[in-house]
Amino acid sequence: MKVAVVGVTGLVGTRMLEVLAERNFPVTELLPVASERSVGKTITFNGKEYTVISAEDAIAARPALAIFSAGAGASRELAPKFAAVGCRVVDNSSCWRMDPDKKLVVSEINADVLTADDYIIANPNCSTIQMVVPLAPLHKAYGIKRIVVTTYQSVTGTGKHAVEQMEAERKGAKWGEYPAVYPYPIDMNILPHIDQFLDNGYTKEEMKMVNETRKILRDDSIGVSPTTVRVPVIGGHSEAVNVEFECDFDLDDVRRIMTETPGVTLQDDPAHNIYPMPLYSLGHDDVFVGRFRRDPSLPRTLNFWCVSDNIRKGAATNAVQIAEVLLSRGFIA
Repeated sequence: MKVAVVGVTGLVGTRMLEVLAERNFPVTELLPVASERSVGKTITFNGKEYTVISAEDAIAARPALAIFSAGAGASRELAPKFAAVGCRVVDNSSCWRMDPDKKLVVSEINADVLTADDYIIANPNCSTIQMVVPLAPLHKAYGIKRIVVTTYQSVTGTGKHAVEQMEAERKGAKWGEYPAVYPYPIDMNILPHIDQFLDNGYTKEEMKMVNETRKILRDDSIGVSPTTVRVPVIGGHSEAVNVEFECDFDLDDVRRIMTETPGVTLQDDPAHNIYPMPLYSLGHDDVFVGRFRRDPSLPRTLNFWCVSDNIRKGAATNAVQIAEVLLSRGFIA
């Protein structure tokens, strides 16, 4: 199978190669694609060196599958061109997520929506993915009425240059002495600002969580009130989630549901200091959940903490899992 990875030299693209190899996805010919400045460079996949090529050359090769992590602009321009030659596209950008004609898929939750007619499939935002994986079975059991969520998102969510900014600051560089992708220093700081601010006072990142959650859970009645925050952590996103249900719940039953949910690992023993932390989520594909407790101020309301490797399950792994569904249903071969 010819497989193109578009944006192959970036943080997510590099991880996509790792996940494809780890999961033994049947790649018979890899087409590594990146921007013009990276064409001609070499990358390694499954112990073999490949030369980075242009998108035009990859399209001419007519791959069966293209996994994108090149930004919304590139996806808007290139995804339809890949699809036009019969290639299935799984796109990690925000470009197609809220397009009513495109499916927005988390493999464990709503892969059933995929059909043979889907040639461009959207991968959700990383912070949305890790929240809805544990919420989907709870919604089925109790009916979600409202979600209040605060995220604590690592700098890898912004990309390589954000990591470089924080590393420069940790080495003592002064503001203005290094290229910065954030409007302020990030080391020893917290920025309540991810993506652009909108007229309603929320950021694009926050509104992604509102709209994508409703689309994935197939319920536009769910209220979502988000605050997204950038923290000086290299990798792994964390979220404090407060969820109000239509029906009451039993905490032991909630924990049982979590242990039975694919893609979720329960770490919930505060008496022994066992709870999820981003440092220990790195390199794993599960969403880690813990700190389950009732909200003392509202009935039928639950608090919990969830953590995930944002580059893996939040991006690369979920994209490859979508491709595996396409493969299993015979939509690619």
